Amino acid sequence: MTARGRFVSFEGIDGAGKSTQIAFVENWLRGRGVDVLLTREPGGTPLGESLREMILHQPMQPRTETLLMFAARCEHVLTVIEPALAAGRWVLCDRFTDATFAYQAGGRGIPEADVATLARWVHPGLQPELTVLFDIEPAIAAARLARAQRSDRFEAEQRDFFTRVREHYLARARAEPQRFVVVDTSQDKPLVQARLVDTIGRLL
Repeated sequence: MTARGRFVSFEGIDGAGKSTQIAFVENWLRGRGVDVLLTREPGGTPLGESLREMILHQPMQPRTETLLMFAARCEHVLTVIEPALAAGRWVLCDRFTDATFAYQAGGRGIPEADVATLARWVHPGLQPELTVLFDIEPAIAAARLARAQRSDRFEAEQRDFFTRVREHYLARARAEPQRFVVVDTSQDKPLVQARLVDTIGRLL
């Protein structure tokens, strides 16, 4: 029987430098012969990518936003994540349900109990075995986002929104220290990458 793959998620507020560091982890693992699937949320499937465009750019109510997030996640889990894990592949996911707790519950004010109910329905029993939280002060993240050519609905939010999101992320990390590793991405890139190598390397 094929051993089940490893499921690693990467989280953080917009502007934390997540995309650059995930690409580094992917290349580092591939260099060690690991079969890696890199995916993202919302997205990861044709339907998910269509929903992503709606979520990022169409005005909508917070409850609608939350439901669309889980609709995209349901398709993603059933058609991409679970099959890859069953085939023994490592799944590196740019955001997962912790993002919904942070952004929709923390940022938008959706009750956490409602998010938890949807999570149990959409992916019962599935959770990343490791979640890397890229942490940064919202002021530093805002300065990075200001250099972007185009902002989506989330990137255009005010700093207090990202403060709430960050606080929810850190609260979740404190509640589950066995799963979360918090990485300060205001540090120089070599220090961040050394921490990532140490953290991911423990799963090999």
